[in-house]
Amino acid sequence: MPRVVLGIGGGIAAYKACELLRLFTESGHDVTVVPTAAALRFVGAPAWAALSGKPVHTEVWEGVHEVPHVKLGQQADLVLVAPATADLLSRAATGRADDLLTNVLLTARCPVVFAPAMHTEMWEHAATRANVATLRERGAVVIEPAEGRLTGADSGKGRLPEPTEIFAFAGDILRRVAAGSDPRTRDLTGHRVVVSAGGTRERLDPVRYLGNRSSGLQGYALARTAAARGAEVTLVAANAALADPAGVKVVRVESTLELRDAVEAAAVGADAVVMAAAPADFRPRHSVEVKIKKADDGSAPTVELVQNPDILAGLVRARAADGRSTPVIVGFAAETGDDNGGVLDHARAKLARKGCDLLVVNDVGGGRVFGEPENEAMILGADGSATPVPRGSKSAVADAIWDRVVTLW
Repeated sequence: MPRVVLGIGGGIAAYKACELLRLFTESGHDVTVVPTAAALRFVGAPAWAALSGKPVHTEVWEGVHEVPHVKLGQQADLVLVAPATADLLSRAATGRADDLLTNVLLTARCPVVFAPAMHTEMWEHAATRANVATLRERGAVVIEPAEGRLTGADSGKGRLPEPTEIFAFAGDILRRVAAGSDPRTRDLTGHRVVVSAGGTRERLDPVRYLGNRSSGLQGYALARTAAARGAEVTLVAANAALADPAGVKVVRVESTLELRDAVEAAAVGADAVVMAAAPADFRPRHSVEVKIKKADDGSAPTVELVQNPDILAGLVRARAADGRSTPVIVGFAAETGDDNGGVLDHARAKLARKGCDLLVVNDVGGGRVFGEPENEAMILGADGSATPVPRGSKSAVADAIWDRVVTLW
């Protein structure tokens, strides 16, 4: 059972940590909540005790015989601070040890993750930026805050990411610990990557569109795991009804043409582009501004289609035209076998046709993969390699893909 210390800073977002705690406990984690004194002004100790099933302490003088200020950090598999206020980041960066939580942060030898939440001006202040840089240099993970509604009428960067996404981010780190890797060695640090996700929609009329069944789950997992491994991540999301991954910049699009433009813009200067989205191959030649009505005679309208641009092949051509070796370009192939060949036969032909560096192949026969929490794949390389990825969570598949990308940098 993974042991998690959940630190709570004294900000209004502390109420969201109740949901985060519930996610951990219901998934079988052993969670000890360590709030600051200020946090208890927002959510009282009884709430944390009831949700965690453990007593709650804030001071080093409580339960002294158990030496909690040392043991909690020593025995934890993960220390997660959410929300992490500007004050708490400052105290952690300067090595303060004036309450139980800061003592735990000093004694922890496991991964430490901070999920900041504060007003935009506080997040952008030079002092906060310096504190964040110091913590990151020492191996802590400081998630970029989300953008959106803050306290009162304010809006901007500084919002606590959604609890589900913080939980998923933490789960990725714990999974890597269980696999024997050290998540504090963040091998994507210093790299900028672009991931596309979801399925495009091609407008027919104000209420109808041509689309596909892509949920965006695999692309979101790719973005989340890249951020957990230290990358600066831009996620171009096409119609995915999912919360923004923690620490990821999200650009939302609808159509294939919008997806192409957003990916090409984000790809400038990027080290890798992973095209996990499912763009429509065709779009209506004409869309109409009014809803298409049923005809009384039972006839149906004819929709003339035109081919959409090939985004993946376009990225490869642009790279070749510039004479560059980066970005590493990864495509996806959702394939089924037919009379002309099996899944891998079609995939190898697609890899040769597209010219990308890696192609992640999914067998989607019978509707498999779409919307499911697990996946399995084969990663084909332009060098003729074939790397099987056994069935597992989409985050595990994402890590396997990034492992291959790293070998090409």
